[in-house]
Amino acid sequence: MLKRERQAYIVQQVNLHNKVLSNALSSEIEVSEDTIRRDLQELSEKGKLIKVYGGALSHSFHDITYPSKKVYAQDSKKVIAEKAVKLIKDGMFVLTSGGTTIIELARVLPISLSATFISGSIPAIVEYMHHPNLEVIVIGDKLSKNSKITVGADALARINTLKPDLCFLGINAIHPQHGITDSDWDVVQLKQAMTETSQKVVCLTISEKLSSIQPIHICGLDKIDILITELPNEDPALQPYKAAGITVI
Repeated sequence: MLKRERQAYIVQQVNLHNKVLSNALSSEIEVSEDTIRRDLQELSEKGKLIKVYGGALSHSFHDITYPSKKVYAQDSKKVIAEKAVKLIKDGMFVLTSGGTTIIELARVLPISLSATFISGSIPAIVEYMHHPNLEVIVIGDKLSKNSKITVGADALARINTLKPDLCFLGINAIHPQHGITDSDWDVVQLKQAMTETSQKVVCLTISEKLSSIQPIHICGLDKIDILITELPNEDPALQPYKAAGITVI
């Protein structure tokens, strides 16, 4: 793989999964970690990503102000949000993870909606604050600077006391055999707790993440009730998830 191709692949992976690990990229591309580190440094200097210890982050995932020009596949995420918002009714308790698709969902919530939203995602909480009829509950105490979400024992303990009507998960990877996966251990623990405690779990993902895998397992498809993508319902890429008993929207 040429350097230009290698760096294009790295940028695509960062945009798609919000975060990449140097050692994982090294294995995937079959080059040394030193080469990956040099690539990440160059791409960081060009403003393509944010280099951090052990890997890199996307600008859209990292920036709390969520500028539209930096959001990957934003049009697709808007379609997903418009589908997802139809599931929310007045009086519901709604638990949400972090991620840019969750922000799009927050932005299309009707002003008249009267519900309780529970989250540890700082960007999501900021968006929920703009809605006058929403009650907002913030979970957790320790902040992950990389993911802009509260993590740790207190966040897990609070989630485990809840029984929300809906849980919206912004996910990094979903696969028919391997289920939901991620690359951030702290976030994985939160999402595992969310899937266990919620009455209905809704996964939001752009179609590029279908049939992809990240290093750490969150749950199997049996824990997911609804999958929402930007694709039309009849798209063949969705068939394996329908076969697993998931409602696809």
